[in-house]
Amino acid sequence: MSEQPGPRPSIPYWHLWRDAEGISHQRQCSLTDFDLKGVGDAAPQWNNRHPRSEATVVVTVQPVGWVGEWHENPAPQWIVVLSGRWFVESMDGTRVEQGPGEFSFGEDQGCAEHEGRKGHRSGTVGDEPAVLMTLQLHVDPVLSPCHMA
Repeated sequence: MSEQPGPRPSIPYWHLWRDAEGISHQRQCSLTDFDLKGVGDAAPQWNNRHPRSEATVVVTVQPVGWVGEWHENPAPQWIVVLSGRWFVESMDGTRVEQGPGEFSFGEDQGCAEHEGRKGHRSGTVGDEPAVLMTLQLHVDPVLSPCHMA
């Protein structure tokens, strides 16, 4: 291993959030709060620790052509694409597509209905199922984009 760990990482993710008027939006954010620290006897690595909370892990397989019409995330949750591709469209019209290794934070609970939309819609893209792993956090949503640094 190199003696130099390199610069502090900055890892992009998309944040689906709602504003005070109940409209969902998406913003690209970055995880930046990394500390260089070893785990046990392992060499130092960059770690971005989040507050401890209860969580539920759910793996979903969305069939080819699947569309989840307007709905909210069941809880604030990290969503990691394991394989395939999917899209997320927020109430403001922003549409984001993601593939394997990309991830987002869904936090659109409590949206108001606006022009037949509430929360977000999502679905598969392409000719293979989208396999997603979600880490649902049992915490209250925060009305602010990019607060997960």
